Amino acid sequence: MLFLPSGSQTAIISYLHKNGIDLNLLDKYLLRFFGYPQQGWIEIGTTRLTKADLLYKITHAKAAIVKVTLVPGETSELFISQLAKKLGLDKRKLFVAYKKYAPYMDGVIWPDTYYIPMGISEEHLMNYLISKSIERHKRLAKKIFGVYNETKWFRYVTIASIIQKEAANKDEMPIISAVIYNRLRKHMRLQMDGTLNYGKYSHIKVTKRRIKSDKSHFNTYKYKGLPPTPVGSVSLYALKAAIKPANVNYLYFVKGKNGRHIFTKSYKSHLKALKSVNK
Repeated sequence: MLFLPSGSQTAIISYLHKNGIDLNLLDKYLLRFFGYPQQGWIEIGTTRLTKADLLYKITHAKAAIVKVTLVPGETSELFISQLAKKLGLDKRKLFVAYKKYAPYMDGVIWPDTYYIPMGISEEHLMNYLISKSIERHKRLAKKIFGVYNETKWFRYVTIASIIQKEAANKDEMPIISAVIYNRLRKHMRLQMDGTLNYGKYSHIKVTKRRIKSDKSHFNTYKYKGLPPTPVGSVSLYALKAAIKPANVNYLYFVKGKNGRHIFTKSYKSHLKALKSVNK
């Protein structure tokens, strides 16, 4: 791969010469014959090139593209770290740009596979990812409700982000959603581990010590209601479940030995389920 800075043909030739490419200022006249140089990283292959071939590639080669994937449930903090590593970008600048354009720290960027050109700036990348994702949120909200209300929509995204973290599979999602709404209606604390897997804690096991020490309002073992913002990216399945929960009266669930959850309506039944799981 080869990096081409922005600027005049003379500046680009000078940059390449200083970086060990056998070009001189006279070559700018030959370069004009091929066209105007591209910018950023381009793919030039691994075989040795003649000067003419190199100048042709400088104007015609495809941009070097990096594939990055945001999986449902992942946090922006870890995704931004992935972007910085794969694209050679400044992590701090990415966070600054993210906070500039995103209304919430999580749940904004849509989980998807993105193809990003090398050489893109931190500002441009965050603006692109966030604006593209918000448009997707808006389209979906308008399709379902006929209107996009950011506050109301991201309340659903917050619920969906908990569902995403807690559900063993997509079939469980509407049931997990029902448990959340049922507990909220009864003014019960959600007491769900997934709400503590926010930010940098995305893949860290929630322990009794963590529950005791975490003073944030993401700690639904301590505070009633929903977390202040989403706790990760959400899939369409999780969003649909948040909008249309199952019609069930469950208030509790625990992960069974087969990985699926056992749902119960009373605390007494929940204790029995816990006992059976811990045998």
